[in-house]
Amino acid sequence: MGETAYYYSTNNPAERVNFQTALLAGMASNYGLYMIAREDIPVLPMERIEAMKGMTYAGIAYEVLEPILGREVPPERLRSLLDDAYDVRKIPTQVRTVKGQTHIMWLTRGPTYSFKDYAARFFGRMLNHFLGERGLRRVVIVATSGDTGGAVADALLGLDNIDNIVFYPGGSISEGQRRQMTTLGHNVHAFEVKGDFDVCQALAKNILGDASFALELFGDRERFTSANSISVGRLLPQAVYPFYAYSQIETSSEPFIASIPSGNFGNMMGTVIARQMGLPVAKIICGVNENTEFPDFLASGTYTVRPSIKSPSSAMIVSHPSNLARLIDFYGGHIFDERDPSTGNVTRPGIIDRMPDMDAMRRDIVSLGISNPRHFETMKDVYKRYGIILDPHGAVGWAALEEFLGGRHDRPAVIYETADPGKFPDDVYRAIGVVPELPPGMKDQAGRPERIYSLEAEPERTPAGLKLSPAQVSEAKEKIREIYNA
Repeated sequence: MGETAYYYSTNNPAERVNFQTALLAGMASNYGLYMIAREDIPVLPMERIEAMKGMTYAGIAYEVLEPILGREVPPERLRSLLDDAYDVRKIPTQVRTVKGQTHIMWLTRGPTYSFKDYAARFFGRMLNHFLGERGLRRVVIVATSGDTGGAVADALLGLDNIDNIVFYPGGSISEGQRRQMTTLGHNVHAFEVKGDFDVCQALAKNILGDASFALELFGDRERFTSANSISVGRLLPQAVYPFYAYSQIETSSEPFIASIPSGNFGNMMGTVIARQMGLPVAKIICGVNENTEFPDFLASGTYTVRPSIKSPSSAMIVSHPSNLARLIDFYGGHIFDERDPSTGNVTRPGIIDRMPDMDAMRRDIVSLGISNPRHFETMKDVYKRYGIILDPHGAVGWAALEEFLGGRHDRPAVIYETADPGKFPDDVYRAIGVVPELPPGMKDQAGRPERIYSLEAEPERTPAGLKLSPAQVSEAKEKIREIYNA
């Protein structure tokens, strides 16, 4: 059993807590994110990594996560939780060779047909376990740009010690994605917000950071916690994907390239941690859409948040990724959002007051922006050449890898496919002229009644894009009061 690791706030290194405390709290002090120190990330011997070949996904998850969680969860209990979370009958994972040494890892066959199922199922089971041990309840607050909300809602549905509030941007997600949140009922409450994902994320952070509201409503300052990629409970399980990918490909121990469609950077940051744990990753390709703040930062060393740009890869319409704070911290820097001290609202996002090691970051990571037209061109090309239907997010991963390798397939590489194409029928039809089949669970939800809490308040419109308004915060709090005072 490994040593117990400690987590600190990216905005307050003096705060040091264990995993259980970080999971229950959600957001770290001073509006920071919990992060494990680089030197505290356990390094696995190569023989242990090679021994993963032939293991189940749950078995590999245990090998990766047990050294990080250490003494906090008894080994047999951890194994049982992971066997339940990653039961192959509920969430099968496939790595497929496409051409040469290029592979696709299908993280799309769980209950909500998104890679977000993997982190959400671990998060939900671990949180419910710790709450049950301590006789506590939590309200999990999550913002979604598409798939997170449905995955978290499904993972938390019916759990004894948890309620769930989801904020999603009205008009920016597909009907199928919306119904994965709004048709569940019970302990899942879905809020439609005017604005983009960044507004939803700011609203989630505002509620999470308002201990006085939690005290007023529940008599418990710590009742709210997060399940976005800002939660360390969703970050750590994303270190498992690349270990599983490596176990499934023939590399002769040659380092492989991970090409990752990236929005809020949770899956990319998980792969950064896996690399630090000793996994032989030659390069991490961070594919983004036309929201190119990160590739521009890598190129210039200047980080500028701009208004978000709509894209077919809707879950990646993110101009200021939350996990960028962890990435910059990992490379020795510091980034924070300036806030109004009276409201907690962000007044100036993305201020870097200590630069990371840019040379090291550029050695490890390349980031490429894929234009909106190129999403469709890539989907059409891959379907024509290989008969494979990609969704718009997987198309970003494919296009970024092709650009990096100059169209060759001569180096071991794995593209993360992150959502079932059936969730994006209009985009797929536009690209290839074929309507993809709707996944069976979504067919069932198409006929169910919805429960939606609509926020009518408008966001503020600024030169930097849409911004959460005080009116939105007030209306959200009033509706939350109505739910829990009913």
